[in-house]
Amino acid sequence: MKLLILFLFFVLLINPSFSENIDNIFFIGKMESYNKNFTLYFKTREKAILARGENYNYITDYPQDLYIYNHKTKTDLPLISYEWFPSKAKRILTSYDFPVFPEDFAYYLLKDNNTLILVSAIKKVNKNLQFDISKKNLQAYNNKGKLDFIISSIAKKCGYFDLNEKFNCDYYKPLISKNLIN
Repeated sequence: MKLLILFLFFVLLINPSFSENIDNIFFIGKMESYNKNFTLYFKTREKAILARGENYNYITDYPQDLYIYNHKTKTDLPLISYEWFPSKAKRILTSYDFPVFPEDFAYYLLKDNNTLILVSAIKKVNKNLQFDISKKNLQAYNNKGKLDFIISSIAKKCGYFDLNEKFNCDYYKPLISKNLIN
């Protein structure tokens, strides 16, 4: 028994904590674009939101909206906010009867620095969403062979960019709200 306790203590001492490893899996709270022109980040709202849930109604004390900070103009704007997102998402997610919030999703920024793929992180939503940053347009994500989502944390896109390229795989870490892990 003492040997088992000593072994567990040794493993816990060597193994870094979960909070240190989680940064390798997710961008938590903010993510810089590939071209370094902007940063996406979550900003906490000041008012609570009462929402209807699957099993019970709940209050989201400090919900978060997704903002974009432009490094050239040094300005930030709400990108995906509670003001419009739940109603627009409701029209797309017709088989899901409950409200969804910007912080309910993991955001994958594709290499074009313009497309966000939204994957439900905590709710039983049956579709993924796609958001065009420049047009500020939300729509259902057509996932025919484009991205494979691995264990809800990493997305993988493999294939040929053109006929002169070698087969290549790109891996994407998602941006998540800190409220998802708290």
